[in-house]
Amino acid sequence: MVRELLRSWWHEPRPAGPPRGRRDWLLVALFTTTALLEGLVRSDLPAPTLVPVLIGVGLVPVLLWRRTRPLLMAAVAFAACAAGEAVVGGDLNLHTLAFLLILVFSLSRWGSGREAVFGAAVVAGKITLSAVVGHLGPGDALAGAGVVSAALALGAALRYRARARQREFEQVKLLERARLARDLHDTVAHHVSAMAIRAQAGLAVLDTQPGAAADALRIIEAEASRALVEMRAMVRVLRRDEPADRTPAPRIADLEQLASHSAHGPPVEVELVGDLDGLPAPVATAIYRLAQESVTNARRHARHATRITVRVAGDGELVRLRVSDDGEGPGARGFGPTGFGLIGMRERAQLLGGSVDAGPDLDRGWTVTATLPRTAA
Repeated sequence: MVRELLRSWWHEPRPAGPPRGRRDWLLVALFTTTALLEGLVRSDLPAPTLVPVLIGVGLVPVLLWRRTRPLLMAAVAFAACAAGEAVVGGDLNLHTLAFLLILVFSLSRWGSGREAVFGAAVVAGKITLSAVVGHLGPGDALAGAGVVSAALALGAALRYRARARQREFEQVKLLERARLARDLHDTVAHHVSAMAIRAQAGLAVLDTQPGAAADALRIIEAEASRALVEMRAMVRVLRRDEPADRTPAPRIADLEQLASHSAHGPPVEVELVGDLDGLPAPVATAIYRLAQESVTNARRHARHATRITVRVAGDGELVRLRVSDDGEGPGARGFGPTGFGLIGMRERAQLLGGSVDAGPDLDRGWTVTATLPRTAA
């Protein structure tokens, strides 16, 4: 068991990290300024004083590559510190060098398994060397080893927490894709049923009313085209084999039902404006699902809310949904307790070529807006 765990860690790939941003440069500026100020105000730094300050200032930029090259940056930093201690004949004693713990943290947070192992060995070797040559006392060496171990453990914990969170995000997306595929299944089945009925009617009047039979063929052609488009959409989003839900897919008209189920929360007002006739079934179902999820979140998390407003407006190209309330609640309200509700909503909208945004209003309340193209992507 232990051997398998060690082997798994050894082959652990490097996780994807965020790109270098403004915060990284601010971090470099902060520690550079701190190192310079410490060199100016402290009189107990080892002579020559310029050596610890130069090492502190010179090593700060390695923080910019802590996520992309954690092992190399740690090796450079701790080797430079060892060389500086050899020059001054003791501990550099520069408090700003505490930022090197960020590099230790980065080894287990952003490095591969091998990089973390080799990096930990480099740090342990530096501490051991400093203790052997007398630059660190036994107590300081043990304390340093404990702090380094804590930084490595914290990085590993955050690494696996982020991975578990990402797996949950992917699961939510897959669930929403499967749910959308089931909705599309209903619409495809509707088109196929319509084609079968029209084909039967056309056959019945083929000999006596050729014109009516031709009309039936044209309708069958149109239904087949729509079924083909929606079948392709279903194939794109379907991610696992599940039996189709036989419940009819909800439409725009079903939004009125949201207003009727308000016994356990603030009343819901539904407003439908513009051209909402003839919407493709996937778009109409998506609007209903997004409104339903938004209303559910508002009822759960909007404290002291007196109303929830659902407004759907359509034109020749887009369908827009807006769900707002006047309640009070924490900043994460509307995202759900796990933060996955909005992820599923955005996934559904993006699969149809649209978008979803959510956020607090200026005074009070929360608003969710969704925009979908009238013809689903």
